Amino acid sequence: MAASRRRNALRVVASLLLTPFVVLHSQAPPSGAPLPQAPLPQTALSTTAAPKPHALPPCPVKPATPSPQFATPSTASPASITEQPQQPPAQPCKPVNWFARFLNGPEVKPLTPEEKARLAVRNLLDPFNAITILGQSGIAVASDSHSPYGPGMKGFGKNVGVSYTEDMTGEFFGTFLIPSLTRQDPHYHRMPSASIRRRIAHAALQVLWTQGDNGRGMLNYASIAGSAIGLGISNLYVPGEQTHLSADLTRYSIGMATAPIDNYITEFLPDVARRIHVRIVLVQRIINQVATTEGGGTP
Repeated sequence: MAASRRRNALRVVASLLLTPFVVLHSQAPPSGAPLPQAPLPQTALSTTAAPKPHALPPCPVKPATPSPQFATPSTASPASITEQPQQPPAQPCKPVNWFARFLNGPEVKPLTPEEKARLAVRNLLDPFNAITILGQSGIAVASDSHSPYGPGMKGFGKNVGVSYTEDMTGEFFGTFLIPSLTRQDPHYHRMPSASIRRRIAHAALQVLWTQGDNGRGMLNYASIAGSAIGLGISNLYVPGEQTHLSADLTRYSIGMATAPIDNYITEFLPDVARRIHVRIVLVQRIINQVATTEGGGTP
């Protein structure tokens, strides 16, 4: 369970480092010459006042298909253009914030056992989880070829298999089975409006005290009992593991002590993301071109 939590923490860091076509600009201007900024989308000016943002409905997502009312000059005549009915002006709407879920955390709603099972499978099959396991196994085998896993590709494959088995056990008991039996919410719930000291204590306390499906506080059975079950099962297949009671208690204590690390990342990473402007260069250019064309401006 401790190795699984460390991989979860590394997975979040890997997701930030391996995103393609991303340029990070912090809000404070760096020293030296400023970097050129991509032009903002140009839209046509409206003479009527738009309604208040809270009263606007969300904008519908429409497929990018050509409209039949715009014909090329070679095939359309002036008469056919004037005969076409004019489309009513588009109603103002509120743009959909596709990134709200990354800043606000998981949706607060009770999960069914099927949804908890899907969450466990999704966590296990996360591509960044695979990248973390492969990288950690490669470093472990390369740094110690005389470990119980053995040297070379054989030791690397054995290390990967053991790591995936640990993750599978942890997700099965900690995300699906125990939360389903005890009606526990397997999500971590942030406290973005609280003080820093309160949030640090909340992240550490949630290892022992969490939230149930009914929204009330309860013991974190998935962490307390799931870690012990995973530790007992790992004694059956992890090579070179000491299986006596004192060694098990030591590993269990270390795992529970390091468990808040994953909670700290989940709690404070969105705050760091709010202070960093992420610009996807290729997509930004396409958006600018489409907005300029539809707004009647010049590219």
